[in-house]
Amino acid sequence: MEESKSTKSGGISTRWLALVTTIFFVAVTLAPPLQRYFAQRAQIDALSAQVQQSNQQLKEARKELSDLNDPTYIESQARSRLHYIFPGERQYIVIGLKSENTTPVFPAASITSDIPTNQPWYDRFISTLTSTAPSNPITNQGVQNTTSSGGN
Repeated sequence: MEESKSTKSGGISTRWLALVTTIFFVAVTLAPPLQRYFAQRAQIDALSAQVQQSNQQLKEARKELSDLNDPTYIESQARSRLHYIFPGERQYIVIGLKSENTTPVFPAASITSDIPTNQPWYDRFISTLTSTAPSNPITNQGVQNTTSSGGN
């Protein structure tokens, strides 16, 4: 009994030291596999989220493909976006009336702010031709003549 009292009086028992040493070695041994396990779980979760996103995009693409295989959808798109009509039909284009749907489905890249975007493609094309024409062709010719005659 005196021996156990002498080890306790030193402050650390041999059992306690053996237990702490064993726990330390177990922790050191298990740390790398646990780290790999948690890293792989995080990678699996990220990949499963990516698979779900890809499945959602695939679902949307299949719906778009089924819409593009539908003749009535193609007809409605051709009529609304390209202003196509069937033979024998008449098309009336009202100019100056703002429609409720001012945002196009596929907006065109704007070149200048002077080109109206809520008009059919042929009106926009004509407006680009008229907006790039010089405002005073006589002045531009005078500038060209002065630069060409100044060299003589």
